[in-house]
Amino acid sequence: MDERETMPAADASPGSIAYPRTRAAPELLREVQDRVLRSHQPLLEQARGDERAREQFYRLVGTLIAESGAAGEVDLDRREVRAAAQNLLGFGPITDLLADDSVTEIMVNGPHRIWVERSGRLEETELVFADPEQLMNLLERVFGDLGRRIDLAHPWADGRLPDGSRVHAVLPPLAVDGPYLTIRKFSREMFELEELIRRDTLNRRVAQSLVSAVGRRENLLISGAAGTGKTTLMNALSRGISAGERVVTIEDSTELQLQHPHWLRMETRLPNPDGGGEVTMRDLVRNALRMRPDRIIVGEVRGKEAFELLVALTTGHAGAMATIHASGAGQALTRMMHLIQMADSGIPFDAVAEQVHDVIDLVVHLVRDDQGNRRVGEIRRIDPEPPGRRLR
Repeated sequence: MDERETMPAADASPGSIAYPRTRAAPELLREVQDRVLRSHQPLLEQARGDERAREQFYRLVGTLIAESGAAGEVDLDRREVRAAAQNLLGFGPITDLLADDSVTEIMVNGPHRIWVERSGRLEETELVFADPEQLMNLLERVFGDLGRRIDLAHPWADGRLPDGSRVHAVLPPLAVDGPYLTIRKFSREMFELEELIRRDTLNRRVAQSLVSAVGRRENLLISGAAGTGKTTLMNALSRGISAGERVVTIEDSTELQLQHPHWLRMETRLPNPDGGGEVTMRDLVRNALRMRPDRIIVGEVRGKEAFELLVALTTGHAGAMATIHASGAGQALTRMMHLIQMADSGIPFDAVAEQVHDVIDLVVHLVRDDQGNRRVGEIRRIDPEPPGRRLR
């Protein structure tokens, strides 16, 4: 019997590896996939979230490929074996990026250009998808698992991965060089105020002032562009909330990580493929008002829910916090007013402006410099005076 030397990928030299087979390479890989799903599902699931398990999984796939077949040869180098394992994990060439804690965002600008954000700065990687079909297969698998539809009739989709990361995709022809895929990774790293002080996000005097404001149940609006650290600061400031208070948080996608004993989390729900079943931020704010909250925290005000939040604040629900996308503290207030107007409440703009100035106590605006450093750029205390007053 003709014996052939087989070697698992983990122990092989960097060059090409000869694997015994009687099938074409795609058939061999399909057989390996079937064996993994049949006999090694626990390791596969563990490898999706654990780096050590992932390396063990890579070695397993190399071993299974080496053991497959009876005659003939197929040449696969170590990168191809790793790519086969990454495809089984479900994210192809971006698998390791998802596990890299230094990466905060992954941007796939078509199959052959993959960018990441590290420490607030963008950089292009050398990673690529084999072709648009591989990228499209990934999108169909990811959104299929989330109960979402993405195809020519529905050329974009949003969702949340099991680890909490936000995922968004757009297909051609809307995405000219696409498909495009953007993943905003969920950070499990908790930053205390001391850490934010050490990172120069704010100084100690400002930190103590903001914590005191939270303790006094003042209403805070935290503004800034995407990625400036609004949620991070809100998490840190939430330590100023008394343990005896009931806190309800409302988010599009759960990012807040409060350390509080009486915390109720609520998250919106996207519509199903038929367009039904959507639960909006506005729906959740309305429900929160019926839950006897001491504090309402809104992850990001971006639509008509601004009106319900205003109603809550004008009827005695003090101590609220919310974030909003804006280019400055003054613009944050103006945007809040316009979002309230979107709810078609019939309240004149001047009356909305007066109420917003009456209930918002502080606006904290965050910025990010060219080096990716995040810091508090502006703090404004709002004077409860008639419209036309100037912020001090």
